[in-house]
Amino acid sequence: MGEATEQFFASLPARAPDIVRGPIDGTIQINLSAGGRTEHWYVVLRDREIRVSREQRPADAVWESSADLFDLLVTGNAQGVAAMLRNDTTISGNVLLFLVFRTFFPAPPGTRDPRTVVRERHTPPPIRPQSGRPE
Repeated sequence: MGEATEQFFASLPARAPDIVRGPIDGTIQINLSAGGRTEHWYVVLRDREIRVSREQRPADAVWESSADLFDLLVTGNAQGVAAMLRNDTTISGNVLLFLVFRTFFPAPPGTRDPRTVVRERHTPPPIRPQSGRPE
């Protein structure tokens, strides 16, 4: 298991109040496979809080992924929905929990807010005040 994944799960409880915007209540069992082993993460989403443990328990949603892919997701170098559509990862149960959980993944490196890019392209140059004297 990659260090990025360990750090990601450790950071979830502190980040939850800033990321989870609406009421949510459910559990996700995340199973990450690597080298013939499977590591389990159990995530409880309740309101604006998250609890994480290494248990393997029944959950509202079960997410199966390779550990390598999950490392890419938590570093912003892959996108969760795209991986799911390519069948690189699977989710069963309450898909809404996956959609909420994916908001914890960072944007790809170098990504900028499109609104900022448009403003920069369409902002006229600043107007310099005139002194009233002819030049």
